[in-house]
Amino acid sequence: MTDGATVGDREAAFFLAIKTRDEALLRALVDGDAGLLGLPSPMGVSPVLFAVYYGRPDMARVLVELGAPLNVFEAAALGDEAALVRGLDADPALVHGVSGDGFSPLGLAAFFGHAGAAEALLSRGADVNAVSRNAMGVTPLHSAVAGGHAGLARALVMAGADVNAAQAGGFTPLMAAAQNGDAGLVLFLRGRGARVDAVTDAGQGAADLAREEGHAALADSLDGPLDAGAAPL
Repeated sequence: MTDGATVGDREAAFFLAIKTRDEALLRALVDGDAGLLGLPSPMGVSPVLFAVYYGRPDMARVLVELGAPLNVFEAAALGDEAALVRGLDADPALVHGVSGDGFSPLGLAAFFGHAGAAEALLSRGADVNAVSRNAMGVTPLHSAVAGGHAGLARALVMAGADVNAAQAGGFTPLMAAAQNGDAGLVLFLRGRGARVDAVTDAGQGAADLAREEGHAALADSLDGPLDAGAAPL
């Protein structure tokens, strides 16, 4: 086996250990080559973000314990408020920064449901309507709704998030909430002015998406007028 193949195998094993939650192997690999902690993943993001994206925050914390660098974006995605604040204190402009894959720190905190991190970012002037610089074109509100974090979505709206912002394909937060079957969030968004008549580029509205996912009662409610007295404002 060539040295190159050995290195490639070690790198592949490193990311596989993260995905499979093989902490013992992960520790052994890093013990043998600490440089792995700064290696870009096949997705083009850091090992910490790779772990968080794969739903392995426990492994992300192991990486941090082993010495992986934790920048503002990684701290926001992991919900490490102390590291986030340290990073912002060191470079306040990063509150408006963009990660390697195109997301703002607030967008990352929103998608992974870290309300404390989101609050810290908003308190430092993060743009609640910043659009991701990638093909998705999502705002933090889109991310919070997509992640199923209704409470955080409400907080973003109260902080000024545009309830009718459309991401790539014309998809709005109301459509995502309807598709997820979150009747409470749908009611809240409608009460804050979300347009029920908006449609995607494919011509589907929120009711269509709800019905497609089996949320018939919610779809029917979207086809009717909003009961203003019932809207949780």
